[in-house]
Amino acid sequence: MEVRRPLASMREHEKKVLFENFRLYAVTDLETPDSNILDKIQAVYAGGADIVQLRSKVLPDCVLYDLGLRFRQIADRYRKLFFVNDRVDIAIAVGADGLHVGRGDLPVAEIRRIAKKSGVFLRIGQSTHTVEQALEAQNEKVDYISIGPIYATPTKPNYPPVGLEVVREIAQRIKIPFVCIGGIDCVNVDAVLEAGGHRVAVVRSLFRAENVYEATKKLRKRIDSYPAAPAAFQPAAGRGGYCSH
Repeated sequence: MEVRRPLASMREHEKKVLFENFRLYAVTDLETPDSNILDKIQAVYAGGADIVQLRSKVLPDCVLYDLGLRFRQIADRYRKLFFVNDRVDIAIAVGADGLHVGRGDLPVAEIRRIAKKSGVFLRIGQSTHTVEQALEAQNEKVDYISIGPIYATPTKPNYPPVGLEVVREIAQRIKIPFVCIGGIDCVNVDAVLEAGGHRVAVVRSLFRAENVYEATKKLRKRIDSYPAAPAAFQPAAGRGGYCSH
C-alpha cells in the first residue's frame, strides 16, 4: 500500500471537483475503540475511497474529536474528503468537509445557520429510505442524499431493504448526487450500478475485510468499470456558500 507524504490542504475548488465526481464513500461504524482504525482509514483512501465518514453512535465526544482530527490529517495526505455523521459541533471543531444527518437530526436550515455563524463550509448529506423522502431532501437543498438500505444490513436493522427498483426511480427523479448504501459488496455492486446507482457507500465490506486496502481497491475497480453519473445528476453550477450551497 502506498503511503503518501503530507500535502498542503486542498483548495475549495479541488474539493468541489472531488465531491462532484465521487464514486466510493466509506463509512465507519465504530461501536468500540479500534486500535487499527487509523491504518484502516489510510487503507480505504489509498485503495480508492473518495470520502470517509466518521460515524459512531456510542463513542464519547473526546474520542470522536481526537479521531476526527486524525481523520482530517489522513484525508489531507491523500487529498480526499472527510465527513462526520450527525454531529455538527464535531464536524466544525475538526475541520470536516461535510456532515451527514438522518431524517430526525437537526434541520438542514439550522445546520447551515450554525456553520455560517462559525465561518465554515460544510457540504450536507441526508439519509433517505423512500423516493418521497429523497424528493423532500432535495427540496431542502441538501448537497447529496443516501438511499438505502439497498440490501439487508445489520448497520440498519430496523429498516427493510428498499431494493433496486427504488434505485432506478431515484436515478430518474433526483437531480442531485445520491449514494446507494446498505449491504453492498463486490458480489452485488454490479446490480446497483446497472440500476443507476453510480455512487456507492460501504461500511462492513471494507472495514471488516481481512485486507482493507485490497478490498477497497477491488470494489473501486468494479465501480470504475461502469460510467460515472451523467451530467444531469451533477450539482448545479454556482452552488456555494458557508454550509452546503
